[in-house]
Amino acid sequence: MIRAYRLYTLSDGNSHVARGSVSVGSVVEAESILFKETPAHSSLDWHDAPTTQYVITLAGVLEFTTVSGETFTIHPGEILVAEDNTGSGHKWRLVNDEPWKRAYVVLKEGADTHFIPDPA
Repeated sequence: MIRAYRLYTLSDGNSHVARGSVSVGSVVEAESILFKETPAHSSLDWHDAPTTQYVITLAGVLEFTTVSGETFTIHPGEILVAEDNTGSGHKWRLVNDEPWKRAYVVLKEGADTHFIPDPA
């Protein structure tokens, strides 16, 4: 299993986080992939995910926060399953001295993300 964090919007209009994993060996239908790099010490204020996507961190350590105060930290090799396309959104900031290198994998509409939540 690969460590993953799912950001999603509930009926309260706020983004929430679920910790879990993405199953290994499952084929996920994707539309495109985009590689991006952001300088060290960067941040991005409140925003929604533009579409359902995997954000795979290749380098850098980030702290994510939701409006309701939920936080989590993503390390290289971990996946953000971004599904909070509406509502209050989330923000992030780099917490180490490296740039954030990542791959955005845009999933086909309706594709199964293969996210498996941690047991409660």
